[in-house]
Amino acid sequence: MDGDIAPLTEICDLADKYNAIVFIDECHASGFFGPTGRGTEDSLGIKGRVDIINSTLGKALGGSMGGYTTGKLVLDLLMNDSSFIGSLKTNVQRFRSKMTELGFNVLGDITHPICPVLLGDARLASEMADALLKKGIYVIGFSYPVVPTGKARIRVQISAAHTSEHIDTAVSAFEEVGKKLGVI
Repeated sequence: MDGDIAPLTEICDLADKYNAIVFIDECHASGFFGPTGRGTEDSLGIKGRVDIINSTLGKALGGSMGGYTTGKLVLDLLMNDSSFIGSLKTNVQRFRSKMTELGFNVLGDITHPICPVLLGDARLASEMADALLKKGIYVIGFSYPVVPTGKARIRVQISAAHTSEHIDTAVSAFEEVGKKLGVI
């Protein structure tokens, strides 16, 4: 929920030690995370150590749902073309840096496309998400029991499909709503 990266190398070491299998959910990493876009294994340089990988192909790729059923063109793209990785990295960096400059607390790893904007108060997170939707920015407010009490947030998912204009529009909406609600 926070956009953190699991200590997968250590988890794989434990699995080796105890003859266990490793299952990872790559819904927010498939196609883009790591130097060649092949996910967390690729990012951490431990390719081949994970036994089962699950993914929707819908989060970082810019959709809201999906699965592994696909044609050869998409498989070739994921296997051989990493051009989208740069777009995603640029978009994530742009969003996180602009939001931080405005005074928002954006949680998680600075390279991760899930950008949780910590607000603390559940009602505030809900009101802010509603106000942003009215401005054309679709984000979700999360609060207890999904996240710990006092850790309510707006979860923003950045994708390679976003343009610089999209990012700037979202940041401007956050700024306007954030000022109106006293967040910044």
